[in-house]
Amino acid sequence: MAYYYDQPSHTFSEYLLVPGYSSSECVPTSVSLKTPLVKYKKGEKPAIEMNIPMVSAIMQAVSDDRMAVALAKEGGVSFIFGSQSIESQAAMVARVKNHKAGFVVSDSNITPDMTLAQVLELVEETGHSTMPVTEDGTANGRLVGMVTSRDYRVSRMAPETKVAEFMTPYDKLIVGHESDTLSDCNDLIWEHKLNQLPIIDENQHLLYLVFRKDYATHKENPDELLDCHKRYIVGAGINTRDYAERVPALVEAGVDVLCIDSSEGFSEWQKRTISWIRAKYGDSVKVGAGNVVDREGFRFLAESGADFIKVGIGGGSICITRETKGIGRGQATAVIEVAKARDEYFEETGIYIPICSDGGIVYDYHITLALAMGADFVMLGRYFSRFEESPTTKLMVNGTYVKEYWGEGSNRARNWQRYDLGGAQKLSFEEGVDSYVPYAGTLKENVTLTLYKVKSTMCNCGALSIPELQQNARLTLVSATSIVEGGAHDVIVKDKSSMK
Repeated sequence: MAYYYDQPSHTFSEYLLVPGYSSSECVPTSVSLKTPLVKYKKGEKPAIEMNIPMVSAIMQAVSDDRMAVALAKEGGVSFIFGSQSIESQAAMVARVKNHKAGFVVSDSNITPDMTLAQVLELVEETGHSTMPVTEDGTANGRLVGMVTSRDYRVSRMAPETKVAEFMTPYDKLIVGHESDTLSDCNDLIWEHKLNQLPIIDENQHLLYLVFRKDYATHKENPDELLDCHKRYIVGAGINTRDYAERVPALVEAGVDVLCIDSSEGFSEWQKRTISWIRAKYGDSVKVGAGNVVDREGFRFLAESGADFIKVGIGGGSICITRETKGIGRGQATAVIEVAKARDEYFEETGIYIPICSDGGIVYDYHITLALAMGADFVMLGRYFSRFEESPTTKLMVNGTYVKEYWGEGSNRARNWQRYDLGGAQKLSFEEGVDSYVPYAGTLKENVTLTLYKVKSTMCNCGALSIPELQQNARLTLVSATSIVEGGAHDVIVKDKSSMK
């Protein structure tokens, strides 16, 4: 006979936080949002700890290398989408790691025999006006010169003019060397009043570029998330089919953490994938798993060796798993139950396995609710897809700027292996939709505002850290009428932007 739950499952919108005592110390600037990304033993520190409780979803429309760098600058982690070739995904990971928090691998490289017209085409394509000139036009070729916007005048030069005629030649360049630290490079930039500094090896091959503007950028990002080599931390999604080929390539590229991307994680396929990684790499390669919605699912993945566990099925804004397959659970109820299971497991074993709330976040305050209910961090898709740094193009639709956003289970994504349950018969149906989301500007300005809201709410609850919030928070279910009461009502709102 089927098992029936006694109570309905609930969403975040059905809960509110009840304020607690706030001391004079409870101000947003005093709140710490540090949180573990991977499991650790009692009394020890996690191998990876984030400075903010936000990761970007493993989605084509959300997480590429550009998003990864932008989010790492703010203290979070992106999981670069796996529904692409192994080579392409590994290259994205490598570009993030090679960025080196100030050392940038050039993606706009030209040869001396290219023309001004080709240079202008590349500027239009990449948006980058600084172009190293190498003998073979590769990012690591022998450096022979540089071209910037100050080296040419479009109105006074013929389009067929060769790069060799207007570039700044190597013998007139100030360069840094492989052994130079970022501090050394910045000193050279300021001493010689440069906008950029090429870094070369002993054979004059180009390694990186260091930009003057990045000096100020790093000062503006005190929470940026770096590894022990001062490189940005980056994650990547994997599946349960080609992991034997994909994982080694990602590890070689320098990935910091992996995550199995699946619509449902309570399966033998995920156990096999984790077991293979443990057999080949031990605990040196970190891998998250999921998604699950109850205690049994959590225990299964915990005992399978997952480093963190994602919670949530069918709650994403573009996910139609619930209406297509009839499986899932209200996100708030799922997080609460899995968090209890996580705490039980910690008491039994002394091993703390972080949980990630994935889906169901509509408003910024839902992030705070998810944390209060026990999540260590949240995974966001729609939220990040709206930003300048997401992989999609900004479009004008009906007079409004939007960005495209589609689910990994949509026909467009063609990511059927994410939903493949094995067997010889290969059928597919959609579990996600193709949509637009309103363009919202840059990641930094939006994340800063969102996290200020989170910190302010935490102060209202008398909490200066996420563990304190989880311990002290008081949650109450609200009625449908209370939800209406909580918003603007019985008035004519002058400016709808004030409702954001």
